[in-house]
Amino acid sequence: MPSYTAPVKDMQFILHDVLKVSKSDVPGFDELDADFTGAILEEAGKIAGEVLAPLNAVGDREGCRLENGVVYTPTGFKDAFDKMREGGWTGLDCDPEYGGQGMPHVLATATGEMFTGANMAFTMYQGLTHGAYSAIHAHGTDAQKAKWLPKMVSCEWTGTMNLTEPHCGTDLGLMRTKAEPQENGTYKITGQKIFISAGEHDMSENIVHLVLAKIPGGPDGIKGVSLFIVPKFLVDDEGNVGARNGVSVGNIEEKMGIHGNATCVMNYDAAEGYLLGEEHKGMRAMFTMMNEARLGVGMQGLAVAEAAYQNALEYAKDRLQGRAITGPENKDGPADPIIVHPDIRRALMDQKSFAEGGRAFALWGAEMIDRSHRTGDAEAEGLISLLTPVLKGFLTDQGFDMSVLAQQIYGGHGYIEEHGMSQFARDARIAMIYEGANGVQALDLVGRKLAANGGKPAMAFFDMIKGFCKENAGDEEFDKAFIEPLKSASKHLQEAAMFFMQNGMKNPNHALAGSYDFMHLFGHVCLGLMWTKMALAAKAKLAEGAGDTAFYETKIATGRYYMARRLPATSMHLARITSGADSVMALDAANF
Repeated sequence: MPSYTAPVKDMQFILHDVLKVSKSDVPGFDELDADFTGAILEEAGKIAGEVLAPLNAVGDREGCRLENGVVYTPTGFKDAFDKMREGGWTGLDCDPEYGGQGMPHVLATATGEMFTGANMAFTMYQGLTHGAYSAIHAHGTDAQKAKWLPKMVSCEWTGTMNLTEPHCGTDLGLMRTKAEPQENGTYKITGQKIFISAGEHDMSENIVHLVLAKIPGGPDGIKGVSLFIVPKFLVDDEGNVGARNGVSVGNIEEKMGIHGNATCVMNYDAAEGYLLGEEHKGMRAMFTMMNEARLGVGMQGLAVAEAAYQNALEYAKDRLQGRAITGPENKDGPADPIIVHPDIRRALMDQKSFAEGGRAFALWGAEMIDRSHRTGDAEAEGLISLLTPVLKGFLTDQGFDMSVLAQQIYGGHGYIEEHGMSQFARDARIAMIYEGANGVQALDLVGRKLAANGGKPAMAFFDMIKGFCKENAGDEEFDKAFIEPLKSASKHLQEAAMFFMQNGMKNPNHALAGSYDFMHLFGHVCLGLMWTKMALAAKAKLAEGAGDTAFYETKIATGRYYMARRLPATSMHLARITSGADSVMALDAANF
């Protein structure tokens, strides 16, 4: 059975030596000293490793089952969910007014990575609840917040988001679910939604569905969509759970992965619902959930990759096969461990450099969310909006690739279920699809985010890289290993953006055909920036004689690997982008 060890030390390094959270001017960050965050992360790590990780294979093997309209979760899930609730983990960064602990989102992102790495399918139940909480907190009335949020913060009640219908996914303007207004101010919701994660289960007293639907007579398309609170059980004004609402499960999907999470077909039959936000402004409210969820899904990519890497590393150290080309290293044994072989080292370094760089990227993104929410910083808001599709798309694409690479290290043993490596690959695969498939993320990045606000966030990003490189240049060896590669990669990103500006207006296909490569080019630049920042921090710690020399030297060596072996992919992506759309669009549909 695979194991999982929370990367507490690495998280502490990123929080305190790279992001320097306790010295930040963001309100609440002054409380995040190393002792405080260390205590929280250590405790979360214990729960991840001792409670959640042992249930990961159980959830994969058993899955969820539907019996007489009730979905039963795998053995042990319910008890583990109770432990999460009892520890207050479900409301770590939620509003204290509703029972939350009010911690910064950056800390919740770190603990979320641990829980996800240990058991992704399980962690989705509370993750989706948090997204629904955020939408109600941002767009609900005072009465709605008082009624629904306290028990969602505690996860006594869980939450979902209901967007997709059988005939429409990304194009939500085509939805058919209706919301008929009633004289008492409620709505009757009728329709069917599919692919609803955690749509039904046995771990909470009630489930609060957030459902997109159209009010008859509203505008056509996406402009006519509204958002509604539709509970599984009706709740009276005193907060007591009452009669079953007109909500039922039609089926649970048979899926490639995340078997421990109930992915449901949800049927709404004149179910009572309550408008959340304004009529016909449902997408505005839903995007509160979706933007948060997209960072969370990006975090899922790196979390599963980290877990897969940990197990591949152990296997590589233990598995004996062949001899080192430079001479035997395990002289008393029949063969050397496979970690002596350069190609195994390459695979492990790819995984390690991605997971650690991706972690820094995700925590930096969470820090920007905190800054924008807690200070109203428009620049931080613009930057995280620009980077959200990169965080989601790049981290999940790469996370899946790294999970497959970890599986590959096992050879044939990775393909059979005994070692559990296929679960990592199967679970990671969904993150590339849900919360907006990665192709859509790329289109959003190039089609909307790049030019948003007159291109100011994009220009601010380029200026930030330029200023950072100028400020930290001067050490010839460090410049050659980190600063110069980062400057080169950033130049590739600017050249790609300029190509879109010069050619996209004349032929939009030139921009759209290059959008996926642009997302990955952008992702590599962001990880290059993260690795340069981490290397600088490690270098400073070594200079001050902070101890733990091996950790800091390893950090710098891993960063050198990323800059030398992974970051050069930006030139490939640039070449693809500047080749334009002609070769992509050359064939008629009939000729494929």
